Amino acid sequence: MHTRVFRPGAGFAAGAAVLIIQTVSVFAQTPTPARIPREADGKPNLTGLWQTISTADWDILDHASQAGPFYQLGAIGAEPPGQSIVEGNEIPYLPAALEQKKKNYANRYKEDPVIKCYMPGVPRSTYVPFPFQIVEGQKDIIIAYEFASDNRLINMGKPEEAVTDTWMGTSNGHWEGDTLVVDVTGFNGMAWLDRAGDFTSDSLHVVERYTMVDANTLKYEATITDPQTFSRPWKITLPLYRHREEGARLLEFKCVEYTEQLIYGPILSGESKH
Repeated sequence: MHTRVFRPGAGFAAGAAVLIIQTVSVFAQTPTPARIPREADGKPNLTGLWQTISTADWDILDHASQAGPFYQLGAIGAEPPGQSIVEGNEIPYLPAALEQKKKNYANRYKEDPVIKCYMPGVPRSTYVPFPFQIVEGQKDIIIAYEFASDNRLINMGKPEEAVTDTWMGTSNGHWEGDTLVVDVTGFNGMAWLDRAGDFTSDSLHVVERYTMVDANTLKYEATITDPQTFSRPWKITLPLYRHREEGARLLEFKCVEYTEQLIYGPILSGESKH
């Protein structure tokens, strides 16, 4: 594993300070009924097209910029710098899990499940660099993701147990005041949290919180518990922004066909995997 040292320059530090102030300012606002669209029953109306502007999909911790795997792409193939979305900028890995994380990082350009067009899982689906749409129905809530044309149902009725383990888990939601709380279990343990190799097991339990800061900003929080991988629960927080451009909608991104050479290349060319 290559050591990644984060040494922002003065220009970056100044820009980061402004970003921190702006983000804190947004989250520090007290939502008011006038600023938050609501359903007929008074609950916040989260329906809309949302997206993060963070670089958390590359790495959920603080990270400096670095070259990507294909030098032929020059600057557009490089990995951008970014600030941590993890509370305390620390993931409490158990020793064996930390070693696996290092292995994942070393092989990230081939082993990251998202590179193979597998579902990103929860919470990663929220901060991959693609929009997603929340639709509040009369009973349940649906989230449709542009990446891999994935979707997810949040059951707002009597909680249901997972029938089987899946990439996205089983979601049960309820309202706590103006915050949508989603309890997610039943994961298959195959998803990563980012391109840096951070991962979880099939004992993962995620509790998400969606809170409207204003009509066009959501505060997203996710508490992650996984006793097979981490020594304690930990939390991520990031803002999500509503797409407001005219005609904004989800577009089609069926990425399976783009992964064929990566996954089946050696077979198709008659080469051995070993």
